[in-house]
Order: sequence, then structure tokens, then C-alpha cells
Amino acid sequence: MEMQEKIKIQQEYINKIKKLNVGKNLKYTILTMGCQLNENDSEKISGMIEEMGYTKTNKIEEANLIAFNTCCVRENAEDKLFGKLGEVKKYKEANGTIIAIGGCMMQEKHIVEKLKQSYPFFDVVFGPHTLYKFPEDIYETMLNKKRIEDILDIDGEVIEGLPIRRDDNIKASVAIMNGCNNFCSYCIVPYVRGRERSRNAKDIIAEIQCLAKEGYKEITLLGQNVNSYMRVERERGENVGEIDSFAKLLREVNKIEGIERIRFISPHPKDFTDDVIEAIKDCQKVCKIIHLPLQAGSSEILKTMNRKYTKEQYLALVDRMKAKIPGVVFSTDIIVGFPGETEEDFEETLDVVQKVCFEQVYMFIYSRRVGTPADKMENQISEEIKHARFNRLKQLVESQIQENNQKYVGTVQKVLVEGKSKTNENMLTGRTDTNKVVNFEGTDDLIGKIIELKILSEHMWYLKGEIK
Repeated sequence: MEMQEKIKIQQEYINKIKKLNVGKNLKYTILTMGCQLNENDSEKISGMIEEMGYTKTNKIEEANLIAFNTCCVRENAEDKLFGKLGEVKKYKEANGTIIAIGGCMMQEKHIVEKLKQSYPFFDVVFGPHTLYKFPEDIYETMLNKKRIEDILDIDGEVIEGLPIRRDDNIKASVAIMNGCNNFCSYCIVPYVRGRERSRNAKDIIAEIQCLAKEGYKEITLLGQNVNSYMRVERERGENVGEIDSFAKLLREVNKIEGIERIRFISPHPKDFTDDVIEAIKDCQKVCKIIHLPLQAGSSEILKTMNRKYTKEQYLALVDRMKAKIPGVVFSTDIIVGFPGETEEDFEETLDVVQKVCFEQVYMFIYSRRVGTPADKMENQISEEIKHARFNRLKQLVESQIQENNQKYVGTVQKVLVEGKSKTNENMLTGRTDTNKVVNFEGTDDLIGKIIELKILSEHMWYLKGEIK
């Protein structure tokens, strides 16, 4: 069945539910756990639910439909889900609330079994590959009062044309591909999101052009491995058109009128080819902060992680980008306490952090994931050692952030104004090209604009500025 036909069928289910809901003033809430790809999926789920006649509420006790969009990258995501399910059981019993649970975690069989045994009051479970069938699943559970399990073990298709409801009207995320072929030994993603599938460039460009017309200023291109965009399709000899690489896609998005900033996550260091570096250098709208996941500084640990680059190759790539791209800075991901990590291995990670001096570091303590090779490794690190190393890394990173922040004081920065500060409604907040948060005094008509601010002071996690 063609994709358009599949979407047409789901639209029919949306219309059926909307008729059932007429005049009922029904509400929904969605709880998103995980990465920006999960958030992007949640926007699609919200879009479908709102077309069914529900309105969004942040009060979970008011919701007639509660949707969970889960992540399975870290263990605490499971604890969070089960804790929330325990909380919503009373709403189900009192109000007949529909409980739908989706996302990557539902591709793990042991999780679905636990749900059936310990939380049997749920109505629908669905995975990333069956997200587009959400209206059909909801309709079936409403009509027949039976539990729906809609999960595919095979790789799903890239489904275009789903409704979408975005919370932000300035910045938007656009998925360019799904799945991953890398099989890092700590990561469950290839097993739950499937193999790499790239979206057609025409669909991506059309979506971003539409966002530009709606007034969006910043776009983040999403994928598990964005800089391998269209690689699999090229290797299979498919006719993918002229835009057959990530570098070419960046250049096309850069041409779209109205879009003023382009970001992307996450690239893989092994796929950072020269044409991508040249595109970042040439494209004025592409932000010059590059998220370059390190994961570990030890070549031995990187090999065990199946990352396919060494410490030396990573540092050489950083140097190459610094030489080619004026003003480039970096953010990264680091896992502390991977199985077999010795003190010497950890010192190698600290050494890379010292040398690169990242603008931002997303630090994670290694957590075992059932179904990954790393989970079966015998040389697991004790929690005590993992936490001690994490604290040492955190101390180094925070000292570098403070040092980096000082470089901004007294400079003039272009800032995209995002709205009111979350901590002080009398202040506005925005971000620099390098993703630094800047708070300043200003009027609401500045929201959504890129303005110049003089940076007055630094406060670790944000900068303070004034209108120039």
C-alpha cells in the first residue's frame, strides 16, 4: 500500500473519533521522555490527537487521553515511566482515561511483558514504526474497549504527511532520517528504531519552506547519524535525486528564505567528511557550534564501544574543523564508567576535554541496557567509581565553561530572542549562535527576532546582556 493511502486511512479514523468526541470538551496530555527525535514524534502524536477533537492540558488529572512517548537509552527512563503509570492508574479507574504508551521502549519485549503483568490497565502500546497508526489504535480501543498492542519488529517506513502540533513558534526540529546502522555496544537505538532510512530531500525542503512561511527562524535537522544522510540509499543504488548527501542538504536548507539559523544533531565523527566541513564553512546560516559526540577519550574504550575512531582521529578532526571554519566551537556527549574503563582510560577522556575545551558537555554515567553487547560484558564498573569519575569530569567541565564564558563578556552577540526568561518574567531570553543562553531586559515585540546584545556578565549557565 502506498504511503499516501496509509495516511488517508488514518485521516478517516481521525474523522471518526472527532465525530465521537463532538461536544464533549475532551482534553489530552502527552509526556515525552527522551531525545529530540522523541520530541519530534510527540509533535506528530499531538497533531493527530488535536485533529481528533482533544485540546491540550498540562494538568494530568484533567486529561481524558494520556499519551506516553518513551525512551530507552537510559535505565532511569523505565523508572520514570513505571512511576508515572502508578500515578495515572487512579485517573483511569475514576474517569475511564485512555492510556496510550508509545516510543522506543515499547520495542523491548521485556518492557511490554512487564506492562501486561504489572500495569494491565493501559489501552494501547505502539512503537516508533507504528506511530502513524495511532488514530486507528485509539479508535479500536474506544469502540471495542479492548487493549491494543501495535508493535512491529521490522524496520518501519518513513511516513510523510502526518499532522503536527508544535509548542514553539520560533524554533522547529525536522527529522531528516530514522534509525541507525552503527551498533555502538552500549546503545539500544538500532534495535528499537531500526536501520537507517533517509527522508526524501524534497519532503524535507518542503517542510522547512512551510515552517519559514509560518515565521519560524531556527531549524534543527535531526537524525541518529545526520552526516550519513542518504548513504544507505546511495550504496543500494537508489535514485535519490541531486541532493544525495548531508553536505548538499545543508546547502539547500541554507538557501531557504526566512530561516535564519540551522543546527543539526547528532553527527558521527567517523562520517564527518570534508564536504560537510566545507558546507558548514560556506553556509552563513549554519551555526558554528558543532555537536561532536566523543563518548570516551580512550582509543581502547572507543574500540570496545564500536565507535570506529580513535582518540587521535577525533582530535585531528577537531583540528581540521578549527582550521577550516572560523570561530567554530564544540559540544559533546561523554559516557563515564563504561565496562572495562580503567583510571588510565578515564584520564584519556579528561585529556581530550582539556584539549578541545568544549562549550557544552552532556555527561552520562553508563547504565546497562538489556539487549546490548555492553550489558553482557563482565568487567562492569562499580557505582562508587562511576560517580567519583563523573564528579571529577563535572568539575573540569564547569571550570572550562566559566573560562569560556569570560570570553563573551564585553563582546556583541547576535541573539535569537525566544521569549520570557523562565526564572524572571521581567527579562527576555535568547541564544547565541553558539547556543549560549542570554538574559536581558527588553520588550515583547523583540520575541522571534535576532538582535545584537552586548554581554555584560557571565553566570555559569547563562550570560547577561543589554540591547546594543
